[in-house]
Amino acid sequence: MPVARRKVRMFCMMMTLNIFVCVLMGVSWNLRHDKSGRRKVQIPSKRFWHQQVLSKSFWNKEQQLLDFIHNPIVNSVLSSHSHIELPDWLNDTGPLNPCEPDYRVPTQILDYNSLPQRFQDFLLHMRCRTYPMLINQLHICDEKPFLLLVVKSLIPHFDRRQAIRETWGRAGVLANRTVATVFLLGNTLSVDHFPDLLGMLGHEAALHKDVLQWDYRDTFFNLTLKEVLFLEWFSQNCPHAQYILKGDDDVFVNTLRIVDFLEGLSEIKAKDLFIGDVISNATPHRDQKLKYFIPESVFVGQYPPYAGGGGYLYSGELALRLYNASQQVALYPIDDVYTGMCLKKLGLVPEVHSGFRTFDIEEKYRYNPCAHRSLMLVHSRTPQEMLTIWPWIVHPELDCQ
Repeated sequence: MPVARRKVRMFCMMMTLNIFVCVLMGVSWNLRHDKSGRRKVQIPSKRFWHQQVLSKSFWNKEQQLLDFIHNPIVNSVLSSHSHIELPDWLNDTGPLNPCEPDYRVPTQILDYNSLPQRFQDFLLHMRCRTYPMLINQLHICDEKPFLLLVVKSLIPHFDRRQAIRETWGRAGVLANRTVATVFLLGNTLSVDHFPDLLGMLGHEAALHKDVLQWDYRDTFFNLTLKEVLFLEWFSQNCPHAQYILKGDDDVFVNTLRIVDFLEGLSEIKAKDLFIGDVISNATPHRDQKLKYFIPESVFVGQYPPYAGGGGYLYSGELALRLYNASQQVALYPIDDVYTGMCLKKLGLVPEVHSGFRTFDIEEKYRYNPCAHRSLMLVHSRTPQEMLTIWPWIVHPELDCQ
């Protein structure tokens, strides 16, 4: 085809395309504007909003209540139209004091009386988030720590705490970075069959100045409460800590590896950092014999992605946002799932990191010094094993190339 004819054909195609675009724009304008040029009101062709159906499961219903209370659009409407009547279920706020047992709960959960005692206790006090602090450490963060090591512990676990202090939880300067350590504790009741160890705990707290204790019953289901109380304490006493490593008192942490990892983060990556051994697509266990049993009368749905509670690493800035988000999420009896719920409220998902092994490593590698050098956190280790492993981490003469 001659060059001149190709140019004419190309010109015609471009003109046709331009005319087509102009027609589309004209049609679009006419659909959205009247003859005077004013914008038409667009009326949806079908229903776009559905009234929320109140869940029959107790936790889901409590969360629906919180979602409604914290909805900014609803708050704006209610503040300007005080005459609006709320649905009955929104007025059902329970006792005036949320830390009084809520005896309406048994009437709202059909199988309440058949649930394990730990469940009944949790549900009766589920709305309470305020407990007196028995032991505080006001100066633990005076040096604005680069890394705050936060360890969930129980009063009788003196040996675990001491092993941590002598190994991976040693406070001070590590790799030219300031590291601080705190141990989170609740209280015990006579029904828990623990001896009276408060005198020993008081001595330990005065000696090491790293114990935080609140006056609530320290049980498995109250680990969520421990999480919320720590976030509140952090926001008030240690908001300038850059990073937090939170774990159980039977994990081993390679603190040197973690500091090295954190120093290599970009500012953007650091802001929303939350890494660990992430569990996805999990659903509640319905077998009552299991530790993590959750009945359908309490919760229905799928869990959001969450990092195993054995240990995870996140930024101090995110911790402050998690505290605010936690005020909008009903307490849930499994603490790591609850943290995943709070992250979801923020629009975030925890990130998988292969260095976190909350389900341990292969048995053949458990006594291999170099295997632990490559890890960030492993569960579980006894105090004696911590004291054995730590020298493998800090001794430079160990060749793991």
